[in-house]
Amino acid sequence: MSGQQPRRAGASQVFQPLAGDDPTTIAGYRLAAKLGAGGMGKVYLSYTPGGRPVAIKVIRPEFGEDPEFRRRFAQEVQSAQRVQGLFTAPVIDADTKGAQPWLATAYVPGPSLADAVVAHGALPVEAVLLLIAGMAEALHVIHGAGIVHRDLKPSNVLLAADGPRVIDFGIAYAADATSLTGSGVTIGTPSFMAPEQAAGRRVTPATDIFALGQVAAFASTGSPAFGEGTSHGVLYRIVHEDPDLTGVPERLMELVGRCLSKDPEDRPSVAEVIQLCQTANAETVLRRPEDWLPTPVAADITVRAAAPAPVQTPPPPSAAPATPPAETATPATPPAPEPEPATVQQPPAPAASTPPPGYGPPVTPPPGQGPQPVQPGPYGAQPVQPAAYGYPQQTYGYPQPASGHPTQPTPQAPAPTKRRRGRIVALAIAAALIFGLAGGGTAYFMLKDDGKDDRGTSSAKDKATPPAGETTPTPTPEDTSDEAADGGSPEEADVDPTPTADPTPDDFPGINLTAGYHLTLGDDEVRPQEGENDGYELSYDDDGYIDSETEGGKLILLDTGQHGSLDICRAETRFANHINVDQLSKGRQVCVTTGTGHMGLMTFQGQSPEDSPSNYITIDITVWRNALG
Repeated sequence: MSGQQPRRAGASQVFQPLAGDDPTTIAGYRLAAKLGAGGMGKVYLSYTPGGRPVAIKVIRPEFGEDPEFRRRFAQEVQSAQRVQGLFTAPVIDADTKGAQPWLATAYVPGPSLADAVVAHGALPVEAVLLLIAGMAEALHVIHGAGIVHRDLKPSNVLLAADGPRVIDFGIAYAADATSLTGSGVTIGTPSFMAPEQAAGRRVTPATDIFALGQVAAFASTGSPAFGEGTSHGVLYRIVHEDPDLTGVPERLMELVGRCLSKDPEDRPSVAEVIQLCQTANAETVLRRPEDWLPTPVAADITVRAAAPAPVQTPPPPSAAPATPPAETATPATPPAPEPEPATVQQPPAPAASTPPPGYGPPVTPPPGQGPQPVQPGPYGAQPVQPAAYGYPQQTYGYPQPASGHPTQPTPQAPAPTKRRRGRIVALAIAAALIFGLAGGGTAYFMLKDDGKDDRGTSSAKDKATPPAGETTPTPTPEDTSDEAADGGSPEEADVDPTPTADPTPDDFPGINLTAGYHLTLGDDEVRPQEGENDGYELSYDDDGYIDSETEGGKLILLDTGQHGSLDICRAETRFANHINVDQLSKGRQVCVTTGTGHMGLMTFQGQSPEDSPSNYITIDITVWRNALG
């Protein structure tokens, strides 16, 4: 499933500017250009956080308003995410629940077969053989995921430098669920339908083989095998008449003729199609050279490869640092100011210096500060909130000081020279005389206060020493215990026990959890047991969702691409009591917290096929027993 269908236009119109009715962002993806539009919606160019271009197909609002379309669309997206073939454009992200559904696939820098043939004519035989063999491999993985394409046509085949890419698999199935297809909205091309599809009969993988033969005839002649004209006329010829194969090269005749058999049982399998391509090839093995396409078509690929670059948002400030941050891990800082003679005060400890993200070597934070906070994202944990195009926000100039310090950048004092040490000694003597005038007790108190540690805390003994002239109350046992609880001296505070090590995880892969059954994470052997509505730790409800019904039990759906662990499951707080299975795709993970102190990580692997007599989900479970105490 994908959505890259650039309309037939010159090179200058491949990347169309956004119009007034086009969105500028889709779920955090900043749109750079419009690639085209079709019966299902519009296609836009955007980028991943790592800078890879993606094609985002935004479904038309009319389809999004149809509940049955949404249900089927969610199923097809879930199935499409399992398709990872060399000749398909993988689905990398999607939203089937939002106000306007959309999905994102890898961007393929190449024209569609329809555009290439219209602009440059039919392809040579060798190119057609490589084209059909690559499409057959794509159908192999698509059918292996339980999907029938249903709309295999030249505009759904993109020509890349290393072979074809089949896109939009499964979308026609979702579109068939809406009433729009019978009221003027056309999904699919009649010229490339199979007889059983045109007659409204059952669609099978053999339906795609018929369309594959039609694509081969079109690519080698430049015309559809059943002609053009009104939809009714074309469909009638597909069902009742033989194809017009005039102009099809002799080497392709057997391949095209067998694929266009009226009876689905007479059509070749995917493996037989590849064998027919090898037989028709002049060599014993199909080899795909870098120049497998004619030169004019290859030139179109070059044009599309030069996609417009994303614009940094927000733009860098006009006043950049004078010294490039990449040369040093610590920005240049002004020298420490000279202290005023009337006031002797130690300058505050300089804040930890951290370069802006992306510049300089990594800096290890000082003890006690810990790592920078992270947040989940569509591509795993990110150090900061992604901005437009998915790029992280950057901080330029000096780092912000810690809470409680002045808002101005904290200067870093240079190492004292011999002359400066002498000045500091003289100032210290003067300070001692000034303090002596104020009273020995006050000086004692201030000198003791100078012994604070780097975090600005003093010892319990310092706190207990009052200024001169005040009496020292005798501490009571209650005071002593309170001081220890508040972080008093090590001699008086209770010693914390040694932290308990994390429990060893137990893995239970490949569990088929049938609807109406549940799992108990505390069992030695976690396996399905009958029952779903009696306070179970993890159950699969007949209505299509998973539950955690124990008192205090919670579920957390991790983001797409986020890899779960015990620490992540402990830290996440996006709690839910149930999650619809339609929200899950292969590899999606769910943290499970039970009311009995156990914690689990569920990895969704798939759902029972439609023709299965049993309704079940296949999951992997990792359990940490007594992980919550």
